[in-house]
Amino acid sequence: MYSGHWSENVKFLFAKKVKNTFFLWAFLVGLSLAFISLLSASTSSWATVPTGMQDWWVGKLPAWVPKPKEPAHNLMTTAKVELGRHLFYDKRLSANQEMACATCHLQEKAFTDGNAVSKGVTLEAGARSAMPLANVAYMPVLTWANPNIQSLETQALIPLFGEHPIEMGMAGREQALMQLFATDKTYQVLFNQAFPQLSNMAKKDKNALYNLATMTQAIASFERSLLSFNSPYDQYKYGGKTNAISESAKRGEDLFFGEKLECYHCHGGFNFTDNSDHERLKFPEQGFHNTGLYNLDGKGSYPSHNIGIAEFTGQPLDMGKFRTPSLRNVALTAPYMHDGSIVSLEQVITQHYALAGKASAGPNGTSPIKNETLVGFELSPQELKDIVAFLNTLTDTQFIQNKAHSDPWKK
Repeated sequence: MYSGHWSENVKFLFAKKVKNTFFLWAFLVGLSLAFISLLSASTSSWATVPTGMQDWWVGKLPAWVPKPKEPAHNLMTTAKVELGRHLFYDKRLSANQEMACATCHLQEKAFTDGNAVSKGVTLEAGARSAMPLANVAYMPVLTWANPNIQSLETQALIPLFGEHPIEMGMAGREQALMQLFATDKTYQVLFNQAFPQLSNMAKKDKNALYNLATMTQAIASFERSLLSFNSPYDQYKYGGKTNAISESAKRGEDLFFGEKLECYHCHGGFNFTDNSDHERLKFPEQGFHNTGLYNLDGKGSYPSHNIGIAEFTGQPLDMGKFRTPSLRNVALTAPYMHDGSIVSLEQVITQHYALAGKASAGPNGTSPIKNETLVGFELSPQELKDIVAFLNTLTDTQFIQNKAHSDPWKK
């Protein structure tokens, strides 16, 4: 559900202007969001696990990894995660019964889809590449370019019901969706297990159990369960296994964290990004950067349909600023950049960052508003092999093979 382009152009949810052609739908979705908000005392605050309730995170995180924050109204439980897994893989949650959340988020590709941009049920293409879901529980903002989307529960509504572009195409089909949950025997069991406090209420009113709030809470819970902290580099860095990575990768590590390449400025921390939120942070860390991928007019402009957070802030200097993705499992998530315009890690390094931004090689030269840390560099053939070898050590094979993350509908 954490869709790559994420229907970020669904401005009726998160921008000031609303197009008249779908004003009514905007109003209805607004009511749904308000309902979910009423259930949430604090969507982004860390919630203390009540006495007698098991902390879901215990035993699931290495000692060196802090707990992510979870909303007070949607504490993690195994039952909610399992319901969310079924919802995530269910193609019946789309208008043509052929598209699930997992369609754009394949486990074997670290929950991306391998496409430059994804297409919805009408084959309309989105503007941005599918973002990976590993450790999304730690992300304080959830799309490439909309800083207002900060809740997984809220975000789940966008690919389901968004219309610009259309992804799963369920706008206007909400009642049919809830009827599916209420009549399907598997979902009857899973919803009751996930939300036992609503079971008695559902005997009188099925809408008490089967609604947008419970659906999105379950999907968000599954997404938060997608933890990836067992790559060869983790085993080397934190597990004391000195032979877990090659000598070439160790040299690549030095390059990655060194001043020559300066990758670590934006891709630091345990999740290899400057976007992070967890129990040890008082305030979330957010990073949006212009890496000089485009400079169409000599002033730093990007394609008009893909201008970064400037679309929402209205600030000219925010042109081309997109959220820094995590580099965990990066070898599996090609093509790269927000629009999937670079096909390989080698090209990302040599044809983009080494040039201080790909646009630097174009007719308009270096972008005047790109991030100041991008100054370019030269690499020998061996150094290129070393940095790619290091990036390959961030692949967590256990994560992409974990049956707890797989399709439960497959027999």
